[in-house]
Amino acid sequence: MRRHAVSTVTVLSALLIALLVAACSPGERVDLGDGASGNLIAAIAGEPDQLDPHKTTAYFSFEVLENIYDTLVEPDENLEMQPALAQSWQVSPDQLTWTFRLRPGVKFHDGSPLTADDVVFSYRRIIDEELSNVDKFSAVTDVGAPDPATVVIRLDRPTPNLLTNLGGFKGMAVVSRRNVESGQIATHPVGTGPFAFAGQKSGDSITLTASTEYWAGPPRVPGVTFRFISEPSTALSALQAGEVDWTDSVPTQRVSQLEGDESLHLAVTPSNDYWYLALNQARPPWNDVRVRQAIAYGIDREAIVQATSYGTAALNQLAIPEGNPWFTPYDTYSYDINKAKSLLEEAHAQPRDLDMLVTSEYPETVTAAQIIADNLAPLGITVNIRTVDFATWLDEQNNGNFDMLMLGWLGNIDPDDFYYAQHHSGGTSNAQKFSDPEVDRLLDAGRVETDRAARAEDYAKAATRIADGVSYIYLYNPSVIQAWTTALSGYEARRDGAIRFRTAALSEDGSA
Repeated sequence: MRRHAVSTVTVLSALLIALLVAACSPGERVDLGDGASGNLIAAIAGEPDQLDPHKTTAYFSFEVLENIYDTLVEPDENLEMQPALAQSWQVSPDQLTWTFRLRPGVKFHDGSPLTADDVVFSYRRIIDEELSNVDKFSAVTDVGAPDPATVVIRLDRPTPNLLTNLGGFKGMAVVSRRNVESGQIATHPVGTGPFAFAGQKSGDSITLTASTEYWAGPPRVPGVTFRFISEPSTALSALQAGEVDWTDSVPTQRVSQLEGDESLHLAVTPSNDYWYLALNQARPPWNDVRVRQAIAYGIDREAIVQATSYGTAALNQLAIPEGNPWFTPYDTYSYDINKAKSLLEEAHAQPRDLDMLVTSEYPETVTAAQIIADNLAPLGITVNIRTVDFATWLDEQNNGNFDMLMLGWLGNIDPDDFYYAQHHSGGTSNAQKFSDPEVDRLLDAGRVETDRAARAEDYAKAATRIADGVSYIYLYNPSVIQAWTTALSGYEARRDGAIRFRTAALSEDGSA
């Protein structure tokens, strides 16, 4: 699964599903009567809205779909793209034609063979119907299949992140044309992945069975049953009671206690996601970079991290966390009230009120706002916290009706996936109205630069200027927090949030 970074609307609507799902009570292991006994039982925090990978935007859907579908290529544990359905590829000297050779012998779960026509159909479906990931094909002029084993993609400009666009997450899955045209894809998906869809109990669970003909070898468990348990404390209790084997619904306030619990495995891995503040540069005095820098120095990030995540998140003053191949060190803004006062004096600015837009659908924004109000009081600034529902939040953001707002972004693997949209003068998610010609130049260059080192330098310079100019005040990268039984082996938590059970195994005696 790759989570979205297309727009704030698309990205964060995925998580809203969690608020609509009633809590499930843990009980005996789920058995749908279709051979599900012996399955790996995974507790997730909500029910998928649907299972069509090209149409859903729900995170819970992609937790399941990661195990049903494949993409042409896919990220490894270091977020580098590797062969998947395509076993190899070539790029023309002008970087405008990419030729992919498909892996032989791959079958869909219904037994039909995978061919290049399936790849073309999948991509044309996204393009022609303008589905949620159509932006991934913005440079694509043609997708063709000269023979059943070959896919050719033609571009109108060099696109160094094409592999990431095609394989970064399961929204770009290769689907079955028959499954789509029968109208069953949303409720009974047919993929080529390690597990096949077996059944669903509304409000309770989804069960998958192992694909014995999976191209990378059959999974080591007979299947996976995803249980929907919306309350984190309930999911953790079910894990500790042996009623589930794995969960990513762990109360952050329990993490420090669980770190010493030898009865389970706990993973706390900084993710590619990030939370940020944005000041409205269309309004004075926030259009003065010195005033924005004053606010950046006036924010106590450590206090915000402690209050919002019980210290489990990773402090960061840029978008990309350490460990990501695009990470750039940056630590300019310490918590320094005197520095903040000096900058306000230098700008001859004395802001008295700050309208801070937050949403009740994301409680961390409300919690952070309270910390920020205390932080900025010594500067003579009264923070008026305006808490609205998410739909209203989006309207107010899009209409520029705010002084400052806070929200998060589910970061993709490649810098172009978020920096351009949020910080380019023409970016689709630049609600803060940031504009820097040099940042625009660097982001435009990074989009087409094919030399990896030169491209990394472009984005490092752009990221630094974005932070220096306070387009965003970055706060932290939340952690991927998962826990599983000691009987589960062969599974690793990933910073991109992909839930892959293809190599997982369960022992009978509880040993790892």
